[in-house]
Amino acid sequence: MRSATFPEKLGDCTHCPRLAGFLAEVRQQHPAYHARPVEPFGDPRARLLIVGLAPGLHGANRTGRPFTGDHAGILLYQMLHRFGFANRGESVALEDGLELIDCRITNAVKCLPPQNKPEPVEIRSCNHYLAAELERSSELRVILALGGIAHKAVLMALDLKQNAFAFQHGARHVLPTQGSGERVLIDSYHCSRYNTQTRRLTADGFAAVFTAVSSELERVAQAL
Repeated sequence: MRSATFPEKLGDCTHCPRLAGFLAEVRQQHPAYHARPVEPFGDPRARLLIVGLAPGLHGANRTGRPFTGDHAGILLYQMLHRFGFANRGESVALEDGLELIDCRITNAVKCLPPQNKPEPVEIRSCNHYLAAELERSSELRVILALGGIAHKAVLMALDLKQNAFAFQHGARHVLPTQGSGERVLIDSYHCSRYNTQTRRLTADGFAAVFTAVSSELERVAQAL
């Protein structure tokens, strides 16, 4: 899915005019912000990949690290630390000493979208990068999709039919593979401020998702 219309380095990408223009406006308003495409964070050989939606204005778009410095990252990093995927339970800045263990975090859309709502054409365009991430992640065994857009982006990147894998919180989908070992997609509601404050996603509910993720990785390890 690689194309000459995309730069080799994600940080140089301005392929989506609306997003590139919005980021230029944000850089003017907030000169100290990262305000560029946000690179994945974590172990490149991780067995767990977490896929979110897109950077938040005052979170990843500010700090340059996924889910860092905004409300959505609070519960996520607490769970990563609790289940042994991070060396600390808080992510506030690039220099905070946080390290991920056997885990990597990325987004379906790498640039901040206006009103946190990427357009379908932008999701499709950015999917090039997610497809490349998945292709080179030979050790990857579990993908955790945070929300329906992330779920659909994973299926798109793997060229799988959307109607064959319906999104549902807590759902487990065994994905077709081609010689890279079994991969499982697990769904969760996004850990956004709206979902946590309305209790659509509770701490206990999110912990249950991570229990399932850990069980999958343990099962894979025992099968080797």
